Amino acid sequence: MKVFGSSGVRGVVNETLTPEYAMQVAMAAGSFWRTERDVTRVAVAHDTRKTGQMFADAAKSGLASVGLDVDYIGTVPTPGVQVYADDNDVAAFMLTASHNPPQHNGIKLIGTDGVELPLDQLEAVEERLLEESFARVEWDGVGESRTIEGADEEYVEQLLGAVDREAIADAELTVALDPGHGAGAVTSPDFFRRLGCRVLTINAQPDGHFPGRDPEPVADHLGDLQRLVRTSEADLGIAHDGDADRAIFVDETGSFVEGDAALAALAEAELSTGNAVVSAVSTSQRLVDVADRTGAELHMTPIGSSYLITKIQTLKRQGKHVPIAGEGNGGIIFPPYRTIRDGAYTAARFCELVADRPASEVAADYDDYYNVRSNVHYESDAQRERMLGAIETVAAESAADLDTTDGYRLNYEDGWVLARPSGTEPLIRIYAEARDPDRVETLADRMREAVENAAD
Repeated sequence: MKVFGSSGVRGVVNETLTPEYAMQVAMAAGSFWRTERDVTRVAVAHDTRKTGQMFADAAKSGLASVGLDVDYIGTVPTPGVQVYADDNDVAAFMLTASHNPPQHNGIKLIGTDGVELPLDQLEAVEERLLEESFARVEWDGVGESRTIEGADEEYVEQLLGAVDREAIADAELTVALDPGHGAGAVTSPDFFRRLGCRVLTINAQPDGHFPGRDPEPVADHLGDLQRLVRTSEADLGIAHDGDADRAIFVDETGSFVEGDAALAALAEAELSTGNAVVSAVSTSQRLVDVADRTGAELHMTPIGSSYLITKIQTLKRQGKHVPIAGEGNGGIIFPPYRTIRDGAYTAARFCELVADRPASEVAADYDDYYNVRSNVHYESDAQRERMLGAIETVAAESAADLDTTDGYRLNYEDGWVLARPSGTEPLIRIYAEARDPDRVETLADRMREAVENAAD
């Protein structure tokens, strides 16, 4: 897809993503929903980014022009918008750039079932957008907009009914929470307090400038959370991205918990023989090991929530039970709950594990591998093509088994390395994993040097 990438539309505000373009996306999506899905009403929401209101106004105008009424529900985490869509049988237009920097914004399209649109529907919307095939209505048929209060509170209420509230309350956990100034700041502190946790917060004021840290919850950005956990003797640290569909953890010692380790721990608690688990091609050997131990089938997809969701839906139609899916970036899906990435729900499920034993012990079961992730920026399409050519050359010259599901993954007996273009930013992303720390650095360095040299 040319427009929607791996996780919706994203771009730099007023450069690659303008209000005019957001309005056109809204017109294309609205035309598809009204004429092909009999949708009459669409929810519009945004995260805390400074430009969210501006894009929401553009989206409301675009949707109204093709005859759709709008429920404007304000600042809500993406999973909260999805809950609203499902519970009220409306589609949704979510404005968020997730973990991208503050100057970015983006668009996610959500169906009336509360699930991000699958690939075939995104392609139908994209076709309308590229052909400017908008189903505009006459002046007396344009949609109307109303403001809805309380969607955030309704989201928290349904979360409370979906987890083991008693087990978490009985454990009397102290939780250090870092919503990163994003949409999780309006819901997660209240949620975890009502779960019975003692909650300490940092970066919990909604602020689209993200003054405390960048929106992406990676180890380099979570030093303050780690210090808070250590000094407060908290049982667990929890960090969200900008729209709170992801959760990343810090254990009780203040140590960063690899997202792949958290996914493996949650998966092992869910999976049994004959189940299916879905993850991206960047998945860790940790999850492969869990699938082997539990007798579950592991299905790998290109990176991005749209691909995971499409695969989950395909497997469910085939009669497969998919109790869990996700990626090592903290974006985890529990389909029996909802086929959505929900950072607060994921964190609560991890709290259920921590209620039985310390977070460091939970993670220790999956510490056998070392991971390296890095990014190489490119300035132009020509530079990007040279970089991809260099990756292809490294792959051709290696003795590894090659997987081209998404980019180039080179599988060796003692580790693997993956290089692929980001679906949301002008970056080549490089991932590597091995049991030996020197080996993982070697794998990552070789690929990174080839990519960087091609950029010159």
